[in-house]
Amino acid sequence: MKTPVLLSLLACAGLLSACDSTPRERQEVMDRETQKLDTLAERAAAKLRVAGRRAARFDSVSRVRSRQPLDPAAELALSNELLGPYATVSSLTPATIEPAFVYFMQQVRARRKQWSQRDWDYATAVSRRLNAQFRAVRLDIKGRDELHIRALQTEFTALETGRDVKDLREAVKDK
Repeated sequence: MKTPVLLSLLACAGLLSACDSTPRERQEVMDRETQKLDTLAERAAAKLRVAGRRAARFDSVSRVRSRQPLDPAAELALSNELLGPYATVSSLTPATIEPAFVYFMQQVRARRKQWSQRDWDYATAVSRRLNAQFRAVRLDIKGRDELHIRALQTEFTALETGRDVKDLREAVKDK
């Protein structure tokens, strides 16, 4: 009694259809399907090779760019724009460091969409100077101000990384 139920389930699942063909016919079907899979795999591999080459080129260009020294005059000009009244970073105190970070991030948010990777290099240099001053006065900063500064530092890093990812995505995208 269980055998007819099992046979009907197997028939519904299509597992008995192999009994209606010869081994040679099954081999031909397998060969065609294997060829289709090979073609798909070859196409995917070709796309990956192209994307890999583009990513390597992007990485190479980024390394060359980052090795080039920043122009001190351009860095000073951008520092003055991004820090405004807090441009003299070395004179920032525990009371003024948090407003300096707030001002800096307001400027970064407002300008970031128009920036090139080189502009981000300059902004990162400004951020490093600001972070160095933060470390120098950190022990005298109120806890809530330090927490706010840490959040702003994280936001800057996220915005910068987001731009890197966007540029990398554009570099490897099929054109």
